[in-house]
Amino acid sequence: MVDLLDMQKYFILEHLRPGDTAVDFTMGNGNDTLFLSKTVGSGGRVYAFDIQAEALRSTRIHLEEAGAPGNYTLIHDSHHRVKDYVRGPIKAGMFNLGYLPRSGRKTLTTLCETTMPAVEAAIELLAPDAILMVAVYPGHEEGSREGEMLASYFATLDRRRICVSCFRIVNSPTSPYFFIVETG
Repeated sequence: MVDLLDMQKYFILEHLRPGDTAVDFTMGNGNDTLFLSKTVGSGGRVYAFDIQAEALRSTRIHLEEAGAPGNYTLIHDSHHRVKDYVRGPIKAGMFNLGYLPRSGRKTLTTLCETTMPAVEAAIELLAPDAILMVAVYPGHEEGSREGEMLASYFATLDRRRICVSCFRIVNSPTSPYFFIVETG
């Protein structure tokens, strides 16, 4: 069976190299932050965002226990404010929309109102030959809305500059899926 997390990493590794800059737009428990940190290595930089203090604590512990290089900045702010913190181009970005896993608070989710400007800002920050992964969780109402909103937005982007693909398990409509945004 297809493992969506493995697929995301496969696509990111086609673009992200040691020394690059990456952003985890939805830090959660730090799994993507750790993956990005280890991939860019000590010469690279990773910025990770979350609005929940619990996510920052959990991620910091996870990164320290896993021996991540000291190349990360954990930011207690909304992902839609990325340009307040990240100035230069990025080679990779990851979004895992939805709620903080294992938090027990499934009603506190990412929202269309902040996801859309965050994704737009992320695309503006992408370097040439860069990638943005956006995982959508349609199993809850806001996740379904976010997915529809993003599909509509991505369909308007200029194909000569940006290629957007979608990876989805067709016979499981409430399973997570992801958009792959690549620059030329």
